[in-house]
Amino acid sequence: MTYKQRLSMFIIIDSFIVLAAIFVSHVLIGGNLDMVNLPILFTAIVILLSHHSLSFHFKLYKKAWEYASTGELIIILKTAVASISIALLFQLMMLDQVNIRLLTVTGLLHILLIGGSRFCWRIFRDSIMQKDDKKFRTLIIGAGSAGTMVARQLIKNNDTSLKPIAFIDDDRKKHHLDILGVPVIGGTEQIVKAVEQYQIENIVIAIPSLHKKELNTIFQECAKTDAKTQIIPMLEDLMTGKVSVNQFRDVQVEDLLGREPVHLNIDSISQYISGKVVLVTGAGGSIGSEICRQIANFHPKKIIVLGHGENSIYSIETELKMAHSNATMEIIPEIAELQDAKKMMSVMERHQPDVVYHAAAHKHVPLMERNPEEAVKNNVIGTLNAANAASWHGVKTFVMISSDKAVNPTSVMGATKRLAEMIIQHFDETSATKFVAVRFGNVLGSRGSVIPLFKKQIERGGPITVTHPDMVRYFMTIPEASRLVLQAGSLAKGGEIFVLDMGEPVRIVDLAKNLIKLSGYTVEEIGIEYSGIRPGEKLFEELLNAEEVHEPQVFPKIYIGKTANLFMNDIEYLIDHYENMDKEQIRALVLSIANKKTDAKPIMSISS
Repeated sequence: MTYKQRLSMFIIIDSFIVLAAIFVSHVLIGGNLDMVNLPILFTAIVILLSHHSLSFHFKLYKKAWEYASTGELIIILKTAVASISIALLFQLMMLDQVNIRLLTVTGLLHILLIGGSRFCWRIFRDSIMQKDDKKFRTLIIGAGSAGTMVARQLIKNNDTSLKPIAFIDDDRKKHHLDILGVPVIGGTEQIVKAVEQYQIENIVIAIPSLHKKELNTIFQECAKTDAKTQIIPMLEDLMTGKVSVNQFRDVQVEDLLGREPVHLNIDSISQYISGKVVLVTGAGGSIGSEICRQIANFHPKKIIVLGHGENSIYSIETELKMAHSNATMEIIPEIAELQDAKKMMSVMERHQPDVVYHAAAHKHVPLMERNPEEAVKNNVIGTLNAANAASWHGVKTFVMISSDKAVNPTSVMGATKRLAEMIIQHFDETSATKFVAVRFGNVLGSRGSVIPLFKKQIERGGPITVTHPDMVRYFMTIPEASRLVLQAGSLAKGGEIFVLDMGEPVRIVDLAKNLIKLSGYTVEEIGIEYSGIRPGEKLFEELLNAEEVHEPQVFPKIYIGKTANLFMNDIEYLIDHYENMDKEQIRALVLSIANKKTDAKPIMSISS
């Protein structure tokens, strides 16, 4: 139905209702059928014209009555009261008499019939036209404002595939109440029972301000059921209008880390990046490319994306240029090998960077156990070359990406990262450049992490392979890791090892179970097998040695490790002689240097 057809229909219906209201009132008040007299006729014409004029003024004819609420009812009240008031003035001024009883009854019938005609359509649409036979029965977690909005959207929107059946909320005051006709049946401990009792097919977590630990607890309850679990968007996205409250998304593994993300001090980062020349090594990798994306938001003068793999460097270069096509910053790709000291010198001389983020490294533990010489060349010599070139050409800040595996290392990869930290701290003592390191736990979604491997195994139908049932790791997301790197650069005074408070460590087997559930399967369908600890791996990882622990946080959720013992003579000996050693000799020497004089007990968690 077009707007003109709809308008004509409402004008005809309202005209009939207004005329019927005044003549019925006349019959009720007078008690006879003598309806046709001039005062009644004039009053009817005045009320009718007033009603239509005020309806256009208050936009009553433009309302979508299938979504009518108290706002529309108030407009009807305004229109009716104003129409009767105008009729009262007309009777007083033109007829010199006022029939209060007639106008009162007319006004009441006016409101009742106009409002009733509109809301009858909504009732008809909701109860008869709205078919929900094929809709999925949905349990909404959270009966607050967000949960209520979700329920209202699902009830009103005939195109949605979800039908709200019940609420779950831990506020006992809401239990046994109905919200929009949907009952609040209990707290989160009732989720499993509610899914079974109400035959729930979908669960929507509708608490945008939920902390990650609380979300994890709720999800673990949802995971005990066969219902699909989704979550509403983040609160800031709802407030800024980026997404609608009914645009649900699947719960991600990142949501279940049990730790709130790090927030940046934008001003301090802008001061040392905006308008500056920034170089990123390993810019084609997971962490390096995300660092480039984050840096670009601070409008540097130039970003040099440096790496060994031409495809990955081309990819991040193209992405940055497309995302910032209107920006004035230059994005320059450099294909370079860290082991080539002359090339690193040449790159630094040509671009004269103000800040260097050193993200290039070999990170795969088992592969580096088989190829220790490559770990030495890339992680140790490569870091030495990059740091030396940066120092020689007056770079202001040099930030190196390290690993929690550098603490009491048992693997070649971890040991070479510890040696790289020593090199960085040594340069800080001898150079005008501020050298710092940033120590991470495992990064979700990065190349070589367990998540892509688990996803591939699930796609193949399983089983997922976990090395040991008791193995735990600290986890963070790629954006979190990149933010920590940027923040570390702004906090750097020189020689620090920055560490993120990563919360409690996560059992790998629990991560696998969550990923199976998030993929829509059960653990029984996919299966989990234990393959045994691989060479160089530990059951537990540490973030700081006891001898490295510094005072409390220097920034929310960021700690600093003190400068530890540096064994540069041993590192130089390794660099000079590793080519003449076999793999086992290299491995033994690297681990010996990394663990030398570190008898202190490790700190398993740095959570406050």
